Amino acid sequence: MKNRFVGILVICIAILIGFIIYSFNAAMTTIISTSCSHGYECPMWGTIEFQTNVSIAIMVFVIIIGLYLIFFGQEEKIITKVKTVKQQIEPKEIKKENYQKIMSSLEKEERTVLNKIIENQGTIFQSDLADKTGYNKVKVTRILDRLEGRGLIERRRRGMTNVILLK
Repeated sequence: MKNRFVGILVICIAILIGFIIYSFNAAMTTIISTSCSHGYECPMWGTIEFQTNVSIAIMVFVIIIGLYLIFFGQEEKIITKVKTVKQQIEPKEIKKENYQKIMSSLEKEERTVLNKIIENQGTIFQSDLADKTGYNKVKVTRILDRLEGRGLIERRRRGMTNVILLK
């Protein structure tokens, strides 16, 4: 909610509190004047004064809060959309150590598929890859999923098949 609206709502509540204080005091004055025969020296009159002063102090405090919200409350900005930006990663220099490190971390089938992609200058159709490796289409797809998850390859749709690119 906006602070201005909340401030007005708080002041309305304070006015309601004031009405309740007035009604309560009128009722208590009537009750005490009929029941107390001592006049204004009766301790009940002092109790009404104390309760009235405390109630008015609370009402004034609530009004001050409402006025603060109306005139000085800062509006908060609500962010409804968060935009994520992919960080640019500079490609590592291709070295023999990097190649050996990557190949040693792969399983046998993943190495076979990656070697076939490298043999075709880094680009091959997925159907050709299945033919050259001798694996069925499902197995090649699963292996490519793992390689793509590691960021080694990229698949692009071309008609009814995918082109596999070495990253």
